[in-house]
Amino acid sequence: MSRSAYLIFKPASEQRETEQELMEIRAMLEPEFNLSVYSTTPEVSAGQLAHQAVENGAEVVIAAGGDGTVSAAAEALINTDIPFGVIPRGTANAFATYLDIPSDLKAACQVILAGNTRLVDTALCNGKPMVLLAGIGFEAKTVEQADKEAKNRFGAFAYILAGIKQFWQGVKPFETNVETESQTATIQQATAITVANSAPPTSVLAHGTTGVYVDDGLLDVTITSPQSRLEGAIALYHLLKSGFNDRAVELDNVHHLRAKHIKITTEPPQPVVLDGNLKGTTPVEIECIPNSLNVLVPNNQI
Repeated sequence: MSRSAYLIFKPASEQRETEQELMEIRAMLEPEFNLSVYSTTPEVSAGQLAHQAVENGAEVVIAAGGDGTVSAAAEALINTDIPFGVIPRGTANAFATYLDIPSDLKAACQVILAGNTRLVDTALCNGKPMVLLAGIGFEAKTVEQADKEAKNRFGAFAYILAGIKQFWQGVKPFETNVETESQTATIQQATAITVANSAPPTSVLAHGTTGVYVDDGLLDVTITSPQSRLEGAIALYHLLKSGFNDRAVELDNVHHLRAKHIKITTEPPQPVVLDGNLKGTTPVEIECIPNSLNVLVPNNQI
């Protein structure tokens, strides 16, 4: 008997593209699964659809969309044994990239069909699900500047362009207070704070620590406080290197720590981006939930 699977599908901007992608996914998955397809709308979120799938007894839940869709759908599956499949179709797809889930639709479906799972951590940020990271300050302002038209034209490169623009315009420093289960610190001239559950090397501002691991039960916190564009450029260079070699950044203006629970306040309040989407302003409270999401992954991630 086929297993019941719920596909939560975020439509593309072009109707023809949506129909073609959905046809390809169905062709791959329906021979194996009794597949129910539900599309998100402005009124019905991926999170609502995922909760509905769980209530209806889904044996597998699959999210086809970007990081925001994946994060929202994951909320309903936290601390369940239900396998969670990811078909990356968004602008950045950082969560899929981190877990080596391929961007090609058919290859991503093959990962789901293979059935290999891995337990990974998730987190809650002010009560909202987080599978990737929360960015405060520079990163949030970069996401604000990467408008929808630019993302449609340039994809993930739109964030790079917005980041360069933000960097050269300058970032106004802010004071931040960071409180964890073991320490409290105040930094007077912060420009960016990143709290990561998982992050590929391209999420540059997340990599102050010695590697970001999705199954260590901890959040990785990186705070940058450069006093000039030159210091900022040097910090970004070392953070990029750290993302690829898993070596902590040793600079006076890059602060890093690991914690299970963290509270962050800023003066003045700063915008917050959560898993690629803007979600209000500081303060934030984030808690890691260890080994709480059962993700379908490629063989090399088991």
